[in-house]
Amino acid sequence: MIPYPQIRPEIITIGPISVRWYGLMYVLGFLSTYYLAPRLPKARDIGLTSERMQDLILYLAVGLVLGARLGFLVFYQYDNWSFYLRNPLEIIATWHGGMSFHGGFIGSVVAGWIFCRRTELPFWGLADCVAVTAPIGLGLGRLGNFINGELYGRPSTVPWAMIFPDGGPFPRHPSQIYEALGEGVVLFAILWWMSRRPRENGVVVTAFLFFYGAIRFFLEFFREPDENLGFVWRQGTMGQVLCTAMMLVAVFLYWQRRIRRRPSADVRK
Repeated sequence: MIPYPQIRPEIITIGPISVRWYGLMYVLGFLSTYYLAPRLPKARDIGLTSERMQDLILYLAVGLVLGARLGFLVFYQYDNWSFYLRNPLEIIATWHGGMSFHGGFIGSVVAGWIFCRRTELPFWGLADCVAVTAPIGLGLGRLGNFINGELYGRPSTVPWAMIFPDGGPFPRHPSQIYEALGEGVVLFAILWWMSRRPRENGVVVTAFLFFYGAIRFFLEFFREPDENLGFVWRQGTMGQVLCTAMMLVAVFLYWQRRIRRRPSADVRK
């Protein structure tokens, strides 16, 4: 067993204002997208400049935070809505925790679509550029979860298991680290490799949907199910249900692309 490193969630506190590691991870994630996305080969092809990225980051930040919070309430608190109706300020109390990746993803997609409508940039090409850099923020976010001691793993006897402050007396998988490596490092390597070659718009973001869903689905077996939900379908967690939906959407988009290609292939024959 490895001792859990006691890292304060706050980097610095000045009066009532605290700068937290988790918030810093969000900022670093957006900065990585701002810096890397315009430098991708596809960004040059679609006209995604650093100046446009400044506006896009604002859209994505608003969409992600709103979507992540609403997604948490819809996907993970559907049996507790009466509490939020009695305490409406808790709906926006993100500082109490409670953000959903899948909700944040949906919010970011909507925000990106609105941005593309206003700038006339191709939505699928823009989505490809953002998808390549998204795993950096995802990996950093999981490190933030680890520092907060939240979203820990299931009880385990592996040599690197840890006792988390809020996880009871049992050693547990450091599943946040697994996810930081899988959803962050591994997924980024796959998408970065794919972005090096010219590809049809939408291919990379489709790969993001599928591989993120597959990696997260697998890693959910090591993560403790949400306390208020437990297993929602047999031995499946809500995260696995949502990741299955992501993979199905990816398969549908891939199938649609194959269907669109078929007539042109027949003409060439």
